[in-house]
Amino acid sequence: MCSRYNLTSPAEAVRAYFRHANVETFPPRYNIAPSQPVLIVRLNERGERHLGLVRWGLIPGWVKDPRDYAMLINARSETAATKPSFRGAMRHRRCLVPANGFYEWTGPSGHKQPYLIAKPDQSLLAFAGLHEHWLGPDGSEIDTMAILTCDANATIGRIHDRMPVIIEPENFDRWLDCRADLPGDVADLLAPARADLLTMIEIDRAIGNSRREGPELILPQKQTLL
Repeated sequence: MCSRYNLTSPAEAVRAYFRHANVETFPPRYNIAPSQPVLIVRLNERGERHLGLVRWGLIPGWVKDPRDYAMLINARSETAATKPSFRGAMRHRRCLVPANGFYEWTGPSGHKQPYLIAKPDQSLLAFAGLHEHWLGPDGSEIDTMAILTCDANATIGRIHDRMPVIIEPENFDRWLDCRADLPGDVADLLAPARADLLTMIEIDRAIGNSRREGPELILPQKQTLL
């Protein structure tokens, strides 16, 4: 499960990595939580990569009232193509979620230790995502997304059994191109990241409070690196 992540790279670096056509500015975010507005990259009507803002917590188009529906922040990659909540998006509405790292916790209840999981240089990552557009009978609209997860690799498996699916830049076009409508064409991308891609660093327990923000949240604690 991925329930918290960050995006701290400057807007210029995000645009260079994802090569989206539009120019946007945004501040660094160190503690992104479900239900908050988040950035995704998807194809626009001209087939260009476009950076847009949606809510984290997918709402399928067939839901009658979002207030009666639990937020879907993650989708299991093994079943996303067949589950009613995700299969439409898996065929037609795939996206990339810009991030610099994500967080997981381990330990006994009440004393869980959080870890920042990121590349050694904390440079950009692209999570595989699905997005949906919900239109209410009164004309209200909500754009939402969920992050796809897979089995953890050997590194993450020390503390958790799941991790976000990470798409490498050479596969961005394949993942975003939904014209073939065949999720099986991208099934090989839904695999754990190689074990040496990411490291885990103990960080401050304050990251568990979604109201907290700032670079101090990801400073190493006790210089512990796994």
